[in-house]
Amino acid sequence: MSERKKVGILGGTFNPPHIGHLMIAEGVRDAAGLDEIRFMPNAIPPHKVKEGDAEPWQRLEMTKLAVGGNPSFTVEPIEVESGGVSYTSRTMDLLLEREPGSDFSFIIGGDSIEQLHTWHDIDALVEKVAFIGVPRPGSSASGRYPVRMVSIPQIDLSSTILRQKLEAGRSVRYLVPDPVIRFIREEGLYEGRTS
Repeated sequence: MSERKKVGILGGTFNPPHIGHLMIAEGVRDAAGLDEIRFMPNAIPPHKVKEGDAEPWQRLEMTKLAVGGNPSFTVEPIEVESGGVSYTSRTMDLLLEREPGSDFSFIIGGDSIEQLHTWHDIDALVEKVAFIGVPRPGSSASGRYPVRMVSIPQIDLSSTILRQKLEAGRSVRYLVPDPVIRFIREEGLYEGRTS
């Protein structure tokens, strides 16, 4: 009997993906002994889309560019391809059905741990997947659901800050992988955004 594959899922908007995402993924992969990390962009961002924002296919493409070159990183397109609002519980049902030989862990930041009780169908979800938490600056990382915390280097960086820098024409070098920066420029992303 073959050994079960340990897969970590890092979901998010990735608007744009940045080194903070990559640091979290590699830190968790190493600390939790995972075989693979899958970056899973959502289809519809949890906030209102602004003019000049990236479309779901562009966020998916940027994520692919960001993880290129790391054999332990892949991109899971299931939510973008499904379209609409995605619920983690339903997505994990689909992944578990597709890959019964894999054990999935869902990676979340400390701020999300505090909000787990608000997630759709959370009681069923915690029976399907393990949660791995990483500390985030300014969050207590506490909640009532079981989360395995791992200690990794923290960086106070958000996609929101990066979109503001890009909109203002400021440098994001060393904060966003070079292939992603090239794609942003080629696609004219985050220019002329309205607040």
